Amino acid sequence: MKLLHIDSSPLAAQSVSRQLTRQIVDQWIAHLPGTQVEHLDLDVNAPSHLNMDSLGFRLGIDAAGLTDVQRRENAVTDRLVTQFLAADVVVIGAPMYNFTIPSQLKAWIDRIAQAGRTFRYTEKGPEGLAGGKTVIVASTRGGIYSSGPATAMDHQESYLKAVLGFLGVTDVSFVRAEGLAMGDEARSKALAAAAGDIVAHAASAANEARASVAA
Repeated sequence: MKLLHIDSSPLAAQSVSRQLTRQIVDQWIAHLPGTQVEHLDLDVNAPSHLNMDSLGFRLGIDAAGLTDVQRRENAVTDRLVTQFLAADVVVIGAPMYNFTIPSQLKAWIDRIAQAGRTFRYTEKGPEGLAGGKTVIVASTRGGIYSSGPATAMDHQESYLKAVLGFLGVTDVSFVRAEGLAMGDEARSKALAAAAGDIVAHAASAANEARASVAA
């Protein structure tokens, strides 16, 4: 089994989302010790945002007509798509930035959302091609957005669920720590709740994975 561990926060050791993704991966390995883990740190190695060079894979340009820069950008896209498709489990660290996800995580999504490989359009509409994966998102928020008047401002979890679903990934769960900027007590409670969710979720997901392999 292959697990792709993705971090996107630039806060290094002070990042709560990085703390949670490490806990998720550690718990997964504890339950399924043979899991192969690959780490993608988008703060260190993020793809560039889409432009005329990095859009080569979408423009249908013949390989002979590509510039050297476009070839390099296509190679980046191909590597990221191949890496994503090869993973059975994807753990994504996704802090909320201005009500949505970090731009480096969005840049990664823009590369893996590739027609013909992770989705396609049919006469009945779009069809995801990347199904069969388990995705666990470590979602961190300074305020409370899962309930109350601020729910309409959540374009982080809602977006990730929508775009992953578009790619055919329906087994998506969120380990959430919110209210992190609302005082020490709220932060401590949020981290404790997230840690408990991680332990429970890892055990459940690992059991499902074992059953799937056995079948």
